[in-house]
Amino acid sequence: MKVSKDKVVLMHYTLKNDKGEVIDSSDGKEPLAFLQGHGNIIPGLENALEGCKSGDKKEVSVEPEEGYGLKMDDAIQEIPSSALQGIEEVTVGMQLQSQDQDGNPFVVSVIKIEDDKITVDANHPLAGETLHFSVSIEEVRDAQEEELSHGHVHAPGGHSH
Repeated sequence: MKVSKDKVVLMHYTLKNDKGEVIDSSDGKEPLAFLQGHGNIIPGLENALEGCKSGDKKEVSVEPEEGYGLKMDDAIQEIPSSALQGIEEVTVGMQLQSQDQDGNPFVVSVIKIEDDKITVDANHPLAGETLHFSVSIEEVRDAQEEELSHGHVHAPGGHSH
């Protein structure tokens, strides 16, 4: 069976940056399971896996536009320290939950702290990066009706929403 829309794919992967440093890996863990064609993984990787079959191994490089996007300068902002009242200690690298004007949640990373202002970055940590994947397709199966209606893979035994 080949990787195609509405198929469940189980794959092992190792993700590296341009320097060859490992960013993430399923090594020693369960394979990553996703529903092909439903945006469960980044577009560049999903497109590259189309047509693969169980047992295939593949090296895939994904440009930022097909990964986590380009780094956007306007996603970096200075906010007054007073806006973070109630947080005991703010440190560089800390991730904070925020909301846009419509109440949608998003995460910002603290990148700089000065006397009365803090610089935060709402870009995804991998924005602007070319991503290098080594993948091994472990299994391809038909999705269950419930998985298709929910748009993602369910673990054995089901799940609750």
